[in-house]
Amino acid sequence: MRHPACAAVVIAMLAGAAPCLAQMRVNPTGVNVAGQSPTTVLLTFAPLGGYRAIESTWCGELIAAEPDIGRRCNPSTIFGSLPARYDLSQPGPGDSFMDVMSVPASVARRAYDAATAGGGAEFFYVRQFVKPGFPAQFVAVTCRLTAGGARVPLSLVDVRLAFATDARVAYLASGAALPHVSADLQYTGTGRLVGRWEIVAPGQEAPEPRDLLPEGSLAPAARGHQRRYAEVDRFNVFLPPGGRYTLPGPDPGELPTTVAGAYLILLRIEASDEKESDTDLSALGIAGGVVHAGGLAGFPMPVLRYVVGGESSAASPVPHDGDGDPAALAAVATVELAWQAVEDAAYYRLSIQVNGRLVHEALQPAGAVSYALPPFVAARMAAGAMRWRLTAVDASGRQRVVVNWTEVDRRGR
Repeated sequence: MRHPACAAVVIAMLAGAAPCLAQMRVNPTGVNVAGQSPTTVLLTFAPLGGYRAIESTWCGELIAAEPDIGRRCNPSTIFGSLPARYDLSQPGPGDSFMDVMSVPASVARRAYDAATAGGGAEFFYVRQFVKPGFPAQFVAVTCRLTAGGARVPLSLVDVRLAFATDARVAYLASGAALPHVSADLQYTGTGRLVGRWEIVAPGQEAPEPRDLLPEGSLAPAARGHQRRYAEVDRFNVFLPPGGRYTLPGPDPGELPTTVAGAYLILLRIEASDEKESDTDLSALGIAGGVVHAGGLAGFPMPVLRYVVGGESSAASPVPHDGDGDPAALAAVATVELAWQAVEDAAYYRLSIQVNGRLVHEALQPAGAVSYALPPFVAARMAAGAMRWRLTAVDASGRQRVVVNWTEVDRRGR
């Protein structure tokens, strides 16, 4: 008997086009998830057959999707939809689609509350696919509530990098030792966490958010294309089914502190062989075997920043051509630049130009709201037009121009 969804393509069939549509499949078809915290799972859908994914929803009950194909969420039992910022979907091997399903804690708690009120101990994740002129397809994955222990995929749900001090950004003089670094992890499941620590040196191109995703959150073809930096240490640790772990950072003595500038410490997570996180491509008729995704996450790993050059010293000093006569410098009036604080700034970078040529750069800590130009820089005001720019940099490396190129006078404006 023909599925009702095929009625939409009867004319095409009579014209010799493709036969009745088959239901798209997914692997894994069911997963265990934590009942009180987020869980992240790698899912693979195939075959696409020209369809594209548009919507993903969690709910407590499924109903027939007729006249479309599959089973969709009962609107009266919807727990939530995947926020756009967590959508890490990407093309998979062959004619497949890979989806990083990040179950928010709010959805898990709603499912848990529904179960304690007499409902079942499972709920559903439904991904909708569309194709012009064809019925929509709805593909469901069963999510089973658990305590988040051994039978749940090994996924990172919160990661915080920190120095042993309270500082969000470490400032130190050239050659000084950094404080110890650690990563506080919150996770589901159990298994081996494998990865490395890397350093982004001054002048290197900063990583993009996709470069910082755990390897398990990427399709196999994308795993070898993340930007790499100098490796300073590796780790391979067993995470017990407790949900929290403090990962020691690299030896501070291995972190460079001799060249002035801003550095990034990166936590890179590699995909580990962990059964509950595996995707079996052969179950979908795709070559490639099993895709390991242990240690995946629905977000990029955070970065930790340190600045070599001292709190108020020039971090990237530009040569000042011998403008250092003590008598001349003593006669220069103080020129102070001032600005309004930026709430999320980790530090500020000041740039000074004379006649369009960069003559000085300085780094200032987050709490600074002013900067007195060094006398050798202020003395250059007689040499031509001087202007300044201020850039605020947050803890993740994002930059925002606070003061664009503005002419400097002796009142610091």
